[in-house]
Amino acid sequence: MKLLTLLFMTLTANQSAPPSESKSIHQFTVTDINGKDFKLSKLKGKKVMIVNVASKCGLTPQYEQLQSLYETYGPDKFVIVGFPANNFLWQEPGTNEEIMSFCSTKYNVTFPMMGKISVKGKDKHPLYKFLTTKSDNGLSDEGVSWNFQKFLIDENGILVKVVSPRTEPNSPEIVNWLK
Repeated sequence: MKLLTLLFMTLTANQSAPPSESKSIHQFTVTDINGKDFKLSKLKGKKVMIVNVASKCGLTPQYEQLQSLYETYGPDKFVIVGFPANNFLWQEPGTNEEIMSFCSTKYNVTFPMMGKISVKGKDKHPLYKFLTTKSDNGLSDEGVSWNFQKFLIDENGILVKVVSPRTEPNSPEIVNWLK
């Protein structure tokens, strides 16, 4: 019985401990699409979807659903952060200016867009190294498989789920997580 009590106390103590900053996205500062610093710590208290995007991909129409999701659930309690990346068949060849023009003109994107980065390989951005390495994020060693992969982050900045690129932003899986 003592062993069970000790085990229970250990498990509940770990669950109630405050999240470690090193296991949170809040430790990162990234560069937005206009070249300014964007501290992810300013997203504390909000659910966050981080998604790598591309303008010349078969999944590019997901921008429309991403924007609709952001309009429905954001920006007070939920935010989408888009990271353009050219890692998959060179489907994001544009400059930051061209990418922003495309997003705002074609899809009326108003959620925060960051500057173009690499999401895999030797030049992988530190945020994506964190998101794809279990020893860093505490959840998953899942690499980015394609454009529009979604990383769901809780209000404490903790990665809670990785969602397939083919899963549409308005899927029940994502909407239920938001509610």
